[in-house]
Formats: sequence, structure tokens, C-alpha cells
Amino acid sequence: MTRVVPYLALFGAALLLPLFSNDYWAVIGARAAVYWILVGGLNLVVGFGGQLAIGYVALLTLGAYTASVMVARYDLNPFLSYGAAGVVGAIAGVIVGLPALRLRTFYFAMTTLGFATIVTQVALAWQSVTGGGIGLSGPALPAPFDSQWGFYLLAVALAALVTRLSANVAHSRFGRSLVAIRDAEVAAEAVGIAKPRLLATVFLFSGACAGVAGGLFATLQSYITPEAFSFDLSVTFFIAILVGGRGSILGPLIGNIILTLLPEFAAPLVAWSTFLYAALLLAIVLAMPGGIAALLDFRNRRPLPANRSIVPQPLRIAGHGTARGAIELKNVVLAFGGVRAIDGLDMTIRPGEVHGLIGPNGSGKTTTLNVISGYYAPQQGEAFLGTTPLPHGAPQARAALGIARTFQTPRLIGEASVLDNVMIGATIEGRASFLESVLCLPRHRADEKRLKARAMDALATVGLDALADVRADRLQHSELRFMEIARGLILNPAFILLDEPAAGLSGEEIKRLGELIKAMAQQGIGVLLVEHHADLIFDICDRVTVLNLGRELAAGTPADIRAHKEVVSAYLGA
Repeated sequence: MTRVVPYLALFGAALLLPLFSNDYWAVIGARAAVYWILVGGLNLVVGFGGQLAIGYVALLTLGAYTASVMVARYDLNPFLSYGAAGVVGAIAGVIVGLPALRLRTFYFAMTTLGFATIVTQVALAWQSVTGGGIGLSGPALPAPFDSQWGFYLLAVALAALVTRLSANVAHSRFGRSLVAIRDAEVAAEAVGIAKPRLLATVFLFSGACAGVAGGLFATLQSYITPEAFSFDLSVTFFIAILVGGRGSILGPLIGNIILTLLPEFAAPLVAWSTFLYAALLLAIVLAMPGGIAALLDFRNRRPLPANRSIVPQPLRIAGHGTARGAIELKNVVLAFGGVRAIDGLDMTIRPGEVHGLIGPNGSGKTTTLNVISGYYAPQQGEAFLGTTPLPHGAPQARAALGIARTFQTPRLIGEASVLDNVMIGATIEGRASFLESVLCLPRHRADEKRLKARAMDALATVGLDALADVRADRLQHSELRFMEIARGLILNPAFILLDEPAAGLSGEEIKRLGELIKAMAQQGIGVLLVEHHADLIFDICDRVTVLNLGRELAAGTPADIRAHKEVVSAYLGA
């Protein structure tokens, strides 16, 4: 309930505005609502997905002209013309978003700006349809929406709807997946998140919002020309999200309202608008990088208890997924340039065993994990799960096979809570479609309840359940290590690959980690443990493989490895 109070206050104030203001403020309020319909969808792309889509004014333009042409040329009902504008915006949103699958950061931003320029030039040149530089009339609405306040209330109602729908997405597995792609794309792939399909779906949704906003904008303007869709307008949309704070719905909503009202209070400085926006953006980056959302996040300003200890509860580990046999590497070779990182490696990781992988730095341990995880494709040999070859270059396919992993450096989604970080690990377990999540239908609600319960069990297993609601970037390094293990355990994996999980842990924490890993194996989970702490390896492993320069130096039980003269000489020392 606490989460919705600010929204109720904002929209309650919006509904009371007609009682205290004149028609002029009805226009300003309607403009803020129309802009938010676009920004609310764009926020999922920029604020949650981290895609620099600066040229979204193009979709506003397409929506405005689509609605206007449908009414002026084909005498379509104005409300149906808004629907047509939404369809065109959705299609254009996917087209605009396709480069995001290959391009990053500023390169993608430039493609969106280029698209906006193309749309404007087409609107100017296609005079027979758009009226060119002369323009054409926007859709006129019937009573009671033909008045300033009538249209204002319609725009506010649609803005409230978009707020609810975008919040539904943000608080679903799709929203968590977007944030995972933004902050830790490698980890997102490891838990099975398919980036192309997810981004295409979100661009479709945000494009539809922008198209509908364009139709409403045409009605608000009464008459549209290409000059109405300026670069400044596109920058306003983008800055509203940055001012509001990424990963938030409320922050960008407030940012949008501020940026819409700002020109009205600074009318004498309108010629300096671009400079003022740039100065505002610089001030936000330097003084308030988290935006308005960070200012409103009072809960995460509370100090955490000092001297926290991690006390895993291994008995709470869930039964593992059905293993399809052992993971086997057969004569695997992988070279980078002239250096063979893996040179003819044979290795078997069996269900219910802890298999240690040790060796000097640069011996190929993490590279071996990356081959099993699908990040690298071997140039010779093959990796198998049972008798089935593991697909090359498809890390997002491993989670569905019951293979989870952690990383040398913890891959956290810092602005998300510990609970959300762990729930991301079970993304592929969700059954609700994107549309069901947008509309918050029963299957979506059941998904969220089930995944939250499993995440809390995983956190209790590793001893972090008391920190579930804390932002992950506030955790200590050792806690992040255990949080990553919880993210793997929520999948109920058949195998889990641990890449130096004891790095940075105290002696007592390493002991508890060892007990947790042994408990995983006792539940039937196959564990591949890459580690430099030799005592941990020899205390808990059933088998150990030693690598040196990409080759197997020795393999066997811990007792065999301790007695191996070459291993003692090359790695263990006297």
C-alpha cells in the first residue's frame, strides 16, 4: 500500500486541478499527461533497459500524423485513430529498437536520432498526405472531451493507465530482466534471459505508448506541422527519465511534470532552453546521480547492522532438477591467437559430487567454466550433458538445462534489492506472458508469489534472508558472494559452477561456504568448484582436476593430488 500512496497523491492532485485553475493550466496539465504517456513507455527502454533511445520524438511524430491522416482523409473515429497511431507506433518501436541488439550506448543513440530526422523529412516531403510544411488538422474529439478540461481529464486518465501498466511490467520478471540486461548482461544470459526477444517486446510496448501519445498530441495542438516535433522535445523526454532516476516509475513521472512546468515559470529564458536542459542534466549527474528516485528512497538510507554474520541454513536447499547425466568435456581445445587456453582437456562433473578445478593463474580454469557455460565455443572437442552436446555460443540456454553459475567478480544488479537479484535467477520459471504481466492477470500474480517464496528460501539457505529488502550494492563483498550462490540455487539446478566463491571471505565464512557446498552435493547437485584456497578444495571435493597452461596436470581424489609430485612442484609448493 505504501508504494501506491505517492501515485494516488499525484493523480488526486491532478483531478482536483480543474477546481482551482483556468483553461490555460488545463492545456499545460494535458501536455504533461500526454508527454508522460510517451515517457512512461520510454522509461522501460531507457531507465530499466539502459538503452539510449534519444530520438523517440520520431514515434510521437508518426503517431500524430497517423491519427490526423486517419481522421482527415478517411473520416475515422478519433478514438479509433488513436488506436491506429498506437499500432503504427508499436511497429516503428520495434524497427527503432532492432539496432539495440547489436549497437551499444551512443551508437544506438545516433541511430534513433537518425530515424527521427528521416521521419521529419518524410513528413515535409510527402505533401499529398501530410500537408508538408503547411501541415494538417489534428483529430477533434466529441463532447465532453472537446473542451480544454474534458481533454485534460481524458489525458490524465490515459496517463494513469500507462503508469499502472508500466509499473506492472517493472515489477514483473520482465522488468527485472531488463534491469539485469542493463547492469549485468553476462549474468542475465547465465540465468536464461533472452535479450533479443525481451527488448523487441518492450520496444513494441513503448512504441505503442508513444504512438497513442502522438495522436493525443495532435489533438492538443489542434494543428500539426513537422516543426512541432523538434529535437528539444526529444531531449525533454530523455532528460525527464535521467532527472527522475533509472529503475523507477515515480521518479521519471515527477521529472516529466517538472520539465513540463519549467518553461512556464522560466518563459523569459525560453531562448536558453537547450542550455538550461544541459545545465540541469550536468547538475543531476554531479550532485544527484540517482535522480529524484534516490532522494525518495528513504528506506535504503537507514544504516545496516554492523558486524553482520552469514549463517547459511543448508537444510533449506530444495531438491535439484533432474540431471540428464554428467557434464563431460572431451578433448576440448580453445586458443586465443597463438595461446592455447585449453589444450585437449577431458573432464567429467558428476551429479552429487564436488569437483575441484585448480591451477596457477592463467591455467585455463575460468575459460573452462566459460566453455561449459556457452560463452566460448571450443575449436576442437565437445562439451556434453549426458550424451547431448551443449550448444555453442548459447549461454542463455544453460539455465533451462539445469546449469547455474557464479562469477569471479560478483555480477550484481546494484539498484535492485537482494530479493530481486535472487528472483532474477528463476526468470525462466515464470509462466505468465508479457501481456499477462502488463495487465497483472492471475497467472502473473501466481508467478510473483511463487518466485518470491523460492527466492526467500534460497536466501535463507545462504543466510541472507534478513537482508532481502536491502539494495544489493549496499552489501559487503562476502554477502555478494553468497547472494550469487542463492541466485543459482533458486533455479534448483542439476549443476552449479562456482568461480572462486571463497575469494575475499574470512576463515569462518570459508568454513560455512564449505558446509553449504557439501550440502548442495548431498542434495544431488553436481558442483564444479574453481578455487585458489587449497584447504577448501581438499576438505570438501570428491575429485580434483589440476590444470597447467591449459593442460591437465593431474586428476584424482584429493589424496592423490596431495601426493602428486608435479602438482606439489607447480602449484601447491612445499
